[in-house]
Amino acid sequence: MGFQYQHPGFILGLMAIPFLILLFWYVIRWKRTIAAKIGDEKLVNELSANHSHFKYVLKFGLGMAALAAIIIAIVNPLRPGTMDKVERKGVDVMIALDVSNSMLAEDIKPNRLEKAKQLVHRLISYLPDDRVGLVLFAGRAYMQMPLSTDHAAAEMYVQNASPGIVPSQGTMISDALKLSTAAFNSKERKYKSIVLITDGEDHDPESIEVAKQLAANGVIVNTVGIGSSLGTPIPDPSTGQFKKDPEGNTVLSKLNDGQLKQLSATTNGVYVNPDEVNDAVEVITKQLAKIQETAVEDAAFKDYIHYFQWFIAGALLLLLVEFVVPERKLKMA
Repeated sequence: MGFQYQHPGFILGLMAIPFLILLFWYVIRWKRTIAAKIGDEKLVNELSANHSHFKYVLKFGLGMAALAAIIIAIVNPLRPGTMDKVERKGVDVMIALDVSNSMLAEDIKPNRLEKAKQLVHRLISYLPDDRVGLVLFAGRAYMQMPLSTDHAAAEMYVQNASPGIVPSQGTMISDALKLSTAAFNSKERKYKSIVLITDGEDHDPESIEVAKQLAANGVIVNTVGIGSSLGTPIPDPSTGQFKKDPEGNTVLSKLNDGQLKQLSATTNGVYVNPDEVNDAVEVITKQLAKIQETAVEDAAFKDYIHYFQWFIAGALLLLLVEFVVPERKLKMA
């Protein structure tokens, strides 16, 4: 399995390096222009005879390489460690998390998406013996992680969830439900549950029909409504302003708890609105506890192998070399 990244957003810091190189080139050009304006070229050469242009550029290059290593260390490349076959008794839980732009609304502090992440982190910690998978959805649904007992990976994927991960905006609940149920063992009619977390602004009327099909296959859908029914503006990440409709009116996003309650009721699940994360998680885990458990064998990662320390060591070595390299030319005896 290839590398994964704990904090991939920080990789954008590497974009600063070309800018710094361009700025460095401009400074060199500026110095040459100033030197030319001084006048006597022979006198200028004599005054700068001890200065090594090569070492000056080398020291800058070492500094840029150290900066790149530090940024990569912050991103923290990691790989799954050795695998053990383990047998656990538990249920299969697919978490379908809405990452549409409306989840950035701040009627719940700090915003709906961050509140949802808090709930998912807490929920995963309450499911030590269960396999967990993750689907992220907006205008389309994407399988972020199949069912696994590797809860550390699930935590990492949830932490990195954002609207930017799903390019197509909207809220297609039916797609999320279909993709989630595809992860289950189709031969079993129990031990399966979907936890759907969304503000419920569904742009697809199919979701109720899909829920009926899931109920017939023994899948229980527990729904979590994130947001308030009063309505609140939606921040637009591309403009920094609130989202507006074609007529220029500010778009208000409201929690559609009616549909979410219908979805959960159709599949004998529960609906919660997480004013308090702990209370909401307790309701969901009690409902999951009612589902009969089955023994499952799964490949569970013991731990992740982190590589950030190698990049930190490399950065320190580069900075040390940069420090000891003089800009002056070495005098020959």
